[in-house]
Amino acid sequence: MRLSFLLGAAVMTLSVPAQASGLTYPETRKVDVVEDQFGVKVADPYRWLEDDVRVNPDVAKWVEAQNAVSGTYLEKLPGREALKTRMKALYDYERFSIPQKAGGHYFFTKNNGLQNQSPLYVRNGLRGQDRVLIDPNGWAKDGATALDQWEPSPDGKRVAYAIQDGGSDWRTIRVPDVASGETVGDEIRWAKFTNIAWVGNEGFLYSRFAEPQKGAEFQALNENQTLYYHRIGTPQSDDKPVYATPDRPKLGHSAQVTHDNRWVVITSAEGTDEKYEISLIPIAAGKGRIMPVAQWKPRTLIPGLDHDWQLIEGMGDQLWFVTDKDAPRLKVVKADLSGKNAVFSDVIAERSEPLARAQIVGNRLVLSYLKDAASVAEMMSLDGKPLQRIQLNAIGTASGFSGKPGDPETYYAFSSFNQPGAIYRFDSTTGKSSVFAQPKLSFVPADISIEQRFYTSRDGTRVPMFVVRKKDLDLAKGAPTLLYAYGGFNLPQLPGFDPRKMAWIQSGGVYVLANIRGGSEYGKAWHDGGRLLNKQNVFDDFIAAGEYLIAQGITTRDKLAIEGRSNGGLLIGAVVNQRPDLFAAGHAAVGVMDMLRFDRFTAGRYWVDDYGYPNREADFRNLLGYSPYHNIKSGVDYPALIVTTADTDDRVVPGHSFKYTAALQAAQTGDKPHIIRIETRAGHGSGKPTDKLIEEYSDIYGFLAKWTGLELEDDAAK
Repeated sequence: MRLSFLLGAAVMTLSVPAQASGLTYPETRKVDVVEDQFGVKVADPYRWLEDDVRVNPDVAKWVEAQNAVSGTYLEKLPGREALKTRMKALYDYERFSIPQKAGGHYFFTKNNGLQNQSPLYVRNGLRGQDRVLIDPNGWAKDGATALDQWEPSPDGKRVAYAIQDGGSDWRTIRVPDVASGETVGDEIRWAKFTNIAWVGNEGFLYSRFAEPQKGAEFQALNENQTLYYHRIGTPQSDDKPVYATPDRPKLGHSAQVTHDNRWVVITSAEGTDEKYEISLIPIAAGKGRIMPVAQWKPRTLIPGLDHDWQLIEGMGDQLWFVTDKDAPRLKVVKADLSGKNAVFSDVIAERSEPLARAQIVGNRLVLSYLKDAASVAEMMSLDGKPLQRIQLNAIGTASGFSGKPGDPETYYAFSSFNQPGAIYRFDSTTGKSSVFAQPKLSFVPADISIEQRFYTSRDGTRVPMFVVRKKDLDLAKGAPTLLYAYGGFNLPQLPGFDPRKMAWIQSGGVYVLANIRGGSEYGKAWHDGGRLLNKQNVFDDFIAAGEYLIAQGITTRDKLAIEGRSNGGLLIGAVVNQRPDLFAAGHAAVGVMDMLRFDRFTAGRYWVDDYGYPNREADFRNLLGYSPYHNIKSGVDYPALIVTTADTDDRVVPGHSFKYTAALQAAQTGDKPHIIRIETRAGHGSGKPTDKLIEEYSDIYGFLAKWTGLELEDDAAK
């Protein structure tokens, strides 16, 4: 690859008016950067916008100018305040996480409704009093420091928890004593993409990267992840590295420990494609004791990065896994480690529905399957004999069922588009469920219609979608409709409750979730059908969803809005370039917009499994063909677009959205507004405080309502 920087030819683009909206976009400097890649001259005039906003003052000024334009526009949107009020009311319900049981205690998060962050509670016994153990709401004035993952020790006397600040993927881990609430030991820094796996009650395993150079914390590539052991009450400097692969720096490692403390199971991966190596460390020293860390010796159980392997649990010399080896829709296998070599045997064969999750609870296997993108659950014996279907309430998503051998008690959550997550206690011996926590709602779920439909994509593939609306909504002339999808990384998009989406629905809009290819709704084939050289299928599926909604009279072209986040932000950018005539408005959130440079920042290198390698010619030509930044069509009217990102997004760095927006505003793409909203002290999405979510989405959905004709003011005044 030959690179030329013609810095002396740097120019400033003129302020560009968007006449119908009355906007004048800020000036954006251009630089003459051209790369010769496989004989193709690729211009990148806004590369300087890749710099970290905290490091480059010019980028900071650009962000300030863009926010000034978008902020002024958004705050004047009709109905924005009514939408904000509706969202606030819908968020105001008590919500719980799935409890974890340890040492007779029950640990769970609970939010009273409008708290910015959810505190961690502990309950002594099933019917004991709830006590706040950790309350993150006092950690930061802006509410942007969050309690992330947490894990109680097996005896329930301590909890290791991770702190997320400003939305970053970096984590700081601390450990309080459950009885006193006081922190023990020093804090652990630079943990990232990590599990917390207790080894007995005296220490735990975590994964971290080396401390980045100052100024590179939010952009440097993440390589050479190492697994460490931390002993309670000691400083991080004493932590022991237990597994690393310096000869293979792209591998990341996470650890799990079997409930009987016999095995540390290490899962290693290079990308996002669910292809793992599995290594084991035997740690039992007999009579319930654990071997000293200095004596731990890893050994490989499953070499190569060929298949998906997910540990379920271990008992003695037997480990249970979910795998796609010879089973694209996944099966359950057992590994017998009693001999010199491990012996694998099938326990539960692959079936027509993809297996989403498996757990051992008591002496049962609890399995969750996906049937047309909705959950079904059942119990089987440990040797694979069917026992009972677990009755779920409706079309929705069941999650949880975590447990351990010997204890029949487990908990799960069930939610749907019109049902926030209720928590149920399940007894695997009796097969009966009982309510642990159920929120009180400000609306009647039965008033909301949930309909699953199927439509045909460009190549004849049958694709499911969910259509959600008020039952009494008049569709005679079509209704303002919000079409959402993701389409990648083997992640299924399942029914679930979102107060922001419900605000749109209650205001008279239709919400549609399209289960396009790229996810795992129908197993490995569905994922493979929407990645690498098949990525165009994702865009075709989404475009076909829009065409179907219009043909069925659910909406019209001037009432159809589209939305996607992260990989879904890429989706929005790509389909708007390919079919700008089809949509009235769009929201591209934290999107991957420059497909030729995504692998150069933070976690971007992991994504080559779904996108391909920009430095390989076949992949390069495919990526260039749909990259949102490189395919904006000047001289064509585009829908109204709002791009959103955040200054501390170190998953999809904000430079993607910055460059895309600058190019969009510089092109001749019609009179509708093309603006960017840049959040401060926020990241890719997790950990964002409730008040920021309400403020952000009253802007976003107020914008989409404006350009689809959704009458927010009239509806809110009823």
